[in-house]
Amino acid sequence: MTAAVQKPSLIIRQYNNLTPYEDRFLEMKSFTENRDENTPDELWILQHHDVLTQGQAGKPEHILIPTDIPVIQTDRGGQVTWHGPGQLVAYFMFDLNRLGWNVRRLVSYAENLMIQLLKNHGIEAYAKPDAPGVYVNERKIGSLGFKIRKGRSYHGLSLNIDCDLTGFHTINPCGYAGLEMVRINDLVSNPPKFNDLCVEIIETLSSSGYFNQVNVEQR
Repeated sequence: MTAAVQKPSLIIRQYNNLTPYEDRFLEMKSFTENRDENTPDELWILQHHDVLTQGQAGKPEHILIPTDIPVIQTDRGGQVTWHGPGQLVAYFMFDLNRLGWNVRRLVSYAENLMIQLLKNHGIEAYAKPDAPGVYVNERKIGSLGFKIRKGRSYHGLSLNIDCDLTGFHTINPCGYAGLEMVRINDLVSNPPKFNDLCVEIIETLSSSGYFNQVNVEQR
């Protein structure tokens, strides 16, 4: 008989204060490079200070208006995007080989997680096969970009809650000229807060069946 595959454990970190993009980027990159087959997976949920991040193959011409918002070169897929207060970011440090996932499944999981969160609050959202992310009436509400190294992922998704959209107005979001962004608080009269969505994500991951146990750390 074939031995049952042991499900991995998951550590969820919830950051309750704004955290610098570059610090978390370097930390998750180091974590991924130094983990082994026994390292628990991690999911970090947070909000960043204002920042523009440029994907690995990002084109500088997608930054339309230079501002004092810092621009950080990163190694995820995709083009330029904005992060900042009022936007939920979740980073997936998952061992895809151990989970039995391919990259498409990771992308679909992240998109479906955002779609379900929005559905919980009466918002009908959808994904597009040719343009990663999550949309409501052709306006983009959730973005994603990943890096895979030795079968392990890092980077993740961002979901607009009640952020200032000004940063998006200085760029072609995700490389798409004229793409309109939207926030949860544009769509419902009683929008959830960051902490509400953190609770929902934790509950979803805890009941997903993919992990042996889920431990939550408040930061």
